[in-house]
Amino acid sequence: MQYTVLGRTGISVSVAGLGCGGSSRLGLSAGHSIDHGVNLIRQALDRGVNLIDTAYSYDTEPVVGAALKAHGREGVIVSTKQKVVNKGGRVRPDELIQALEKSLKSLNTDYVDIFYLHTVLIEDYSYAKNELVPVLQKAQRQGKFRFLGITEMPPRDAGHQMLQSALHDDCWDVMMFAFHMLNQNARQLLFPLMKQKNIGAVLMFAVRSLFSESGRLEKEIKQLARQARVPAFLADEAQPLDFLIHEQGASNLIEAAYRYARHESGVHTVLFGTGNSDHLQLNIDAILKPILPLLDRQRVEDWFSGLEGVGLDEPQREKVMGVIK
Repeated sequence: MQYTVLGRTGISVSVAGLGCGGSSRLGLSAGHSIDHGVNLIRQALDRGVNLIDTAYSYDTEPVVGAALKAHGREGVIVSTKQKVVNKGGRVRPDELIQALEKSLKSLNTDYVDIFYLHTVLIEDYSYAKNELVPVLQKAQRQGKFRFLGITEMPPRDAGHQMLQSALHDDCWDVMMFAFHMLNQNARQLLFPLMKQKNIGAVLMFAVRSLFSESGRLEKEIKQLARQARVPAFLADEAQPLDFLIHEQGASNLIEAAYRYARHESGVHTVLFGTGNSDHLQLNIDAILKPILPLLDRQRVEDWFSGLEGVGLDEPQREKVMGVIK
């Protein structure tokens, strides 16, 4: 395993982080048991993955808690999340702290390393910053979590508006956001200031169904070509990203997508998620491979860097290769 320092947190994190949400939810979405999910977590830990990311809304906190009970807390970086808005409207500060306490109980731990305010939209950001952050900072001083993070809602914020606003405040230690080969705009909109402020960068959506669902990418590329958003000749390519697959490049598209995201300048860790043991190993192996060849990267950037919001829809059922969180 390879490790990086997660920005100003100083935490050493694996470049591959196990996401416990998405469409797979450690296999729970497919009807697998808690024990199945625990075994997946243990396999990831055995491979050197030390970042386990969950959330109250994923229903996988008890699985992570069971895994921590079996493995022990030492050496495991745990992050969880709570939404700012639920079905009843904006979460009150006291409700948020109650939810944090409930998460700690489910996770079988006295603290988490990173606590995120989750899927925050630009219209709720001021409320989150002014009303929720102060009570969270009190909980942080009490030792209930070490570092404060925030996550965006990619399907409704393709331009990273919320995080661009959040970057002007100094309370956020870690940010989680979408980045992949056909959605590269964080390179201009987020990374420069994140690097300057040394904020931890955790990537989601590096793969998901856009690259893992058979036929989806080809359909998307044809539509983009018709809209003149990508070069027209790509509409006639049966496999428009096959140029990435060659002896010196990637062995398959999933691998290429993980490698492209992993080696973006400013990235600390890439989240992957799956409910399948074999796919877990393949995803880790892909993230650990070297940077893609320069010519391949240049083509991806020349053809797709102007895109925004592609492949950021809600997660589908897990497909053939396991799905990024």
